[in-house]
Amino acid sequence: MDYLFLGIGLVILLAGGKYLVDGASGLAARFGLSPGLIGLTVVAFGTSAPELLVSINAAIKGSSDIAIGNVIGSNISNISMVLGISAVIFPIVIHRSVLKLDYLATLVSSLIFYLMATNGIISRWEGFILFVLFILINLYFFKKISQNEAQLDEFENVPSISFFKSILLFLIGVLGLYFGSDMLVDSAVNISKEMGISERIIGVTIIAIGTSLPELITSLIAALKKKTDIAIGNILGSNIQNIFSIIGLTALIRPINVSETFLNQDFIWMIGLTLLLFPIFRTNWRISRMEGLLLLILYCGYLYTVI
Repeated sequence: MDYLFLGIGLVILLAGGKYLVDGASGLAARFGLSPGLIGLTVVAFGTSAPELLVSINAAIKGSSDIAIGNVIGSNISNISMVLGISAVIFPIVIHRSVLKLDYLATLVSSLIFYLMATNGIISRWEGFILFVLFILINLYFFKKISQNEAQLDEFENVPSISFFKSILLFLIGVLGLYFGSDMLVDSAVNISKEMGISERIIGVTIIAIGTSLPELITSLIAALKKKTDIAIGNILGSNIQNIFSIIGLTALIRPINVSETFLNQDFIWMIGLTLLLFPIFRTNWRISRMEGLLLLILYCGYLYTVI
């Protein structure tokens, strides 16, 4: 039954994220927020909501390995699996601004995360610092998007729904995220106990891949439409948000314990894959299909070392 509840919890969690985004986007549009800013704030945060609720829920229940494994595993799968699949579908063009801002912020956030974890715990103060960085970087992006609003068209289709329906969808989304994350964490803990495997493995594999589905779907659609700017921005932006907002908020609620295995293995993979993106980006300023395939192979290698 735990496997069934795991699947049901994941479906409820992802559906809750979708309803939350639809309802919040409708409300934002009603209050005059522009499409580009809705994409930057509501949609970007909405796609990270599943990871946020799972990590907070896991931390409160004392399952730190699931809380931190969810974020590290999601970041690894975003860089290798999601980016790899997107590039295989359609090569991704890299603009120099992506390397100077998005990539640099992704690398710096990963290094800060690692340095904070080296003593074996992410404290409340460190969580506060991460959350402040989350606010600051979003204010910067907010200002940047406002100045370049005319150039944005990827979020022009903001749902046109009534105020009442927006509120209803938003509330359904919040409830879905809460109950879905609760069911997902409980069933994952039970499965790990029954199978005799660590919560870390469950966190960096099943839960991480499951909660990365919004990013995967968004990037796949962008790749199929040949809007590669959206694909790369969605992936790098998600990794930044995962560390600053999810780890930040989770640690503020309850300090997160970090095991030696994370420090000696998973963090190394996350930072190593992030560093690998630099030469890939600089090679003809694009991610080719072969490079996308390489990223997918590396992700399979990571899963092999974990399992």
